Amino acid sequence: MATTGTPTNITQGSKTKGGIGESTLRPDGTLKVTGEFAYSSDMWHEDMLWGQTLRSTVAHAEIRSIDISEAVAMPGVYAVLTYDDLPAEMKHYGLEIQDTPVLAHGKVRHHGEPVALVAADHPETARRAAAKIKIDYAELPVITDEASATAPDAILVHEGRDDHHIGHVPHPNIVHRQPIVRGNADEAAERADVIVKGEYTFGMQDQAFLGPESGLAVPSEDGGVELYVATQWLHSDLKQIAPVLGLPEEKVRMTLSGVGGAFGGREDISMQIHACLLALRTGKPVKIVYNRFESFFGHVHRHPAKLYYEHGATKDGKLTHMKCKIVLDGGAYASASPAVVGNASSLSVGPYVIDDVDIEAIALYTNNPPCGAMRGFGAVQACFAYEAQMDKLAAKLGIDPVEFRQLNAMEQGTIMPTGQPVDSPAPVAELLRRVKARPLPPEQQWATAGEQADVRALPGGLSNTTHGEGVVRGVGYAVGIKNVGFSEGFDDYSTAKVRMEVVGGEPVATVHTAMAEVGQGGVTVHAQIARTELGVTQVTIHPADTQVGSAGSTSASRQTYVTGGAVKNTCEHVREAVLEIGRRKFGSYHPAWATAELLLEGGKVVTDGGEVLADLVDVLEDEAVELELEWRHRPTEAFDLRTGQGNGHVQYSFAAHRAVVEVDTELGLVKVVELAVAQDVGKALNPLSVVGQIQGGTTQGLGVAVMEEIIVDPKTAKVRNPSFTDYLIPTILDTPTIPVDVLELADEHAPYGLRGIGEAPTLSSTPAVLAAIRNATGLELNRTPVRPEHLTGTESS
Repeated sequence: MATTGTPTNITQGSKTKGGIGESTLRPDGTLKVTGEFAYSSDMWHEDMLWGQTLRSTVAHAEIRSIDISEAVAMPGVYAVLTYDDLPAEMKHYGLEIQDTPVLAHGKVRHHGEPVALVAADHPETARRAAAKIKIDYAELPVITDEASATAPDAILVHEGRDDHHIGHVPHPNIVHRQPIVRGNADEAAERADVIVKGEYTFGMQDQAFLGPESGLAVPSEDGGVELYVATQWLHSDLKQIAPVLGLPEEKVRMTLSGVGGAFGGREDISMQIHACLLALRTGKPVKIVYNRFESFFGHVHRHPAKLYYEHGATKDGKLTHMKCKIVLDGGAYASASPAVVGNASSLSVGPYVIDDVDIEAIALYTNNPPCGAMRGFGAVQACFAYEAQMDKLAAKLGIDPVEFRQLNAMEQGTIMPTGQPVDSPAPVAELLRRVKARPLPPEQQWATAGEQADVRALPGGLSNTTHGEGVVRGVGYAVGIKNVGFSEGFDDYSTAKVRMEVVGGEPVATVHTAMAEVGQGGVTVHAQIARTELGVTQVTIHPADTQVGSAGSTSASRQTYVTGGAVKNTCEHVREAVLEIGRRKFGSYHPAWATAELLLEGGKVVTDGGEVLADLVDVLEDEAVELELEWRHRPTEAFDLRTGQGNGHVQYSFAAHRAVVEVDTELGLVKVVELAVAQDVGKALNPLSVVGQIQGGTTQGLGVAVMEEIIVDPKTAKVRNPSFTDYLIPTILDTPTIPVDVLELADEHAPYGLRGIGEAPTLSSTPAVLAAIRNATGLELNRTPVRPEHLTGTESS
């Protein structure tokens, strides 16, 4: 990893081992690679039952009747629940719009919708009992695209909508609409020497986390329930779970269990409510674990999209205007669609300076699978389209595609289409320069290896389908922009409780937050922050639960920024309280207690000149300092619903990629040889973790470029490939070399100057791969993923 930039000034604790800026190892890393880590699916209770969900076999239908008699009569079955058994007046939930029924009532709106629940003494008994439930469906026509959703006589996916978005959408089957208008795109188009238009299709991607949805609900003596679950946002779950159980929030106690990946797919409720309902009905602990097939129906996916773009440029390469319409398929329920629309629209211009824009983004209600949060959150789809447009413009103008992007690149001070100034470093041109300047890998390495040639280096790999005939190299570039944190006026805060005390003769800090550790490394960073701010080496991370205030969601690249900021803030206050104890005890012995800048380093109180005043053990003795505080980033504001103007985002992040591919043009096979990336991270709190996040995001972008897509039958709205046999994700054999170039240009508004990093590399890796394939084949390729038939011209109509 190469790093460049201005170091962020860290005075407190900068000499403490294992603090900010070091590549400390993850506390859960060894356990995970040795198979000893306890994931949520590993939880066990001595007398627990097993829960099973019965899901709809059709995508849109009236429910005429449900017969549970055979299931109830089976030995070992403790409970069978349907909508009529729900205990509370509230029977729906949702992140923003409460439109999702706990169990289907009256009709089902998508393939795989939960209809009934079973609890039994063995998972196979539960499965067989669920299979005995008889449901009489009267199938209805399916809504699957914009035309069928917005027709004047279209069937309404949700009748009688009363949510706050309904007043500004042109059709009830549109969840949310966000226009952005700045300048005059029509007048600007008249100044363009070149105009290019494009229609792009982005497929439905699955988060494909390896740990399936699972959890354990245990009834409490006070009539409440304890839920141990893998999730991304404990307190959001709590606010949705408690009302449908008919319980106050304090009687629903949630603890995070081991999470096997998330990427947005655990931001919505899956099995949480169902497990609690069964536990409360039976009075016994209930465990639910989805198999892979059910997992494909048990969580939302990335929105598939149609994107319509027009760009203009002058003959010297300056962009004149941009018009676009982005149509996102939200599926049967709203989930996070309104926020995804906001992201897609506000970031649709990309990291470029364009003064005149006319943008519209909408999300549809359809009978396709529900879609919501996934890494990149609306910006991924837009980046795929606007980067294809940049290549088209560059080609039409005869300008190098990187130079064309650099010519139009935004920088600090650029005004976004929403009217918001970019008020921190935006090194777009420099990121592109770095990936372009990197030496290219040798061409056709397999051709010069003779008998030692590794077939895995060829397109098709171990399938041994080619030996180099018709293989052509291509190189492509892309750059993207992603917001960090929650936006549009959302009260985005986090809470941290920090305790400082002496344990076993040495000072120890305990950090307690509700942050969901889903693999991003937050538990590592929190310990590093505590060491830095409190000057101790021993830091304990308390398990995440709802007994502490909310940490918000582990999404939007926000946790290191926001919960890290909360930990830093609370540690600072704890440090001052500890120093005040020291002043009270020892202030009369040394004037520096009153006059010097005091720091905590190496378990001691020291002056900024390095003089040791006291050991922390002597300062604290039997006292403990504990504080729980909230921390917020700068406020944002909602986008205007007519013009899209507003300071909607708190921070932006940027990454650029160069993809090198080798394509067998006869067979349509693609080998990605290298995916080089440059990214500005503000400050690398843990450099090793930073590189891992960038490489992981890059790999997910590669997946949707060449293989990942949930296939939905357009006639029935049924999912065709709900398995890892038919839904393919990159393995180590598909993943190329990913060299990473890290810039550290501090954002003065953020803790330590850091910048959220997790999502940005997912944006530009996809269009870079597509650009490289286009470069190799000369094909336009306006959809993703690219399949062999798209390259060979054998796609069926």
